[in-house]
Amino acid sequence: MISVLSTKNLSTSQKNLILNSGIGLVEYDAIKIDFIDFKSEINSGDNLIFTSKNSVKAFLNNYKLTELPRPLTIFCVGAKTKELLESLKFEVQEVADYGKDLADIIVSKYPERAFKFFCGVSRSDELPSILNENNISLEEIEVYTTSLNKKKFQQDFDGIMFFSPSGVESYLNLNELKTETCFCIGKTTASALKDKNTSVVIATTQSIENVIVQVVKHYK
Repeated sequence: MISVLSTKNLSTSQKNLILNSGIGLVEYDAIKIDFIDFKSEINSGDNLIFTSKNSVKAFLNNYKLTELPRPLTIFCVGAKTKELLESLKFEVQEVADYGKDLADIIVSKYPERAFKFFCGVSRSDELPSILNENNISLEEIEVYTTSLNKKKFQQDFDGIMFFSPSGVESYLNLNELKTETCFCIGKTTASALKDKNTSVVIATTQSIENVIVQVVKHYK
């Protein structure tokens, strides 16, 4: 039986997409997220940037949703981040698949605005670098930390699903890539494997479900 490793614990519906295709699955969380207490005054009309669902959850761990001033103008990365924000009744002004793409939109359409960027300690440099280079006011607020959950696997897998560069780093800390196909949620995650002699498949949209779709298509 074909077997794949997910470096993120999946929901029941996500697991069933794989198992119902006759593919064996092993899963674990390769990274651990811890929220940070922080202080940042939020005012009506502020422009807020979120680049992941984790940053949204960490933000709301510090504020009561009902006490936040409205309206707030939200810019985000990823369809799932947008979906979470809209489920919380936030209006998303702009969304892009990658931080660089969102930064380019901001530079092109909103150069006069000031932004607050809620991010992880290990955030990518692309978005803040582009905004700073274009003299766009940006306040960075670190709201969560990422730590590696290192685990050694004795068995071999046909495929491995990766959802972040940190997940790649965590897995490779105690394991080596051999003949596995690596399925990545996006180009940034795939770039963490650029020096590895391995086959890489990148999801066509940045979602866990689409990574799973690529796995099923590849082996079926």
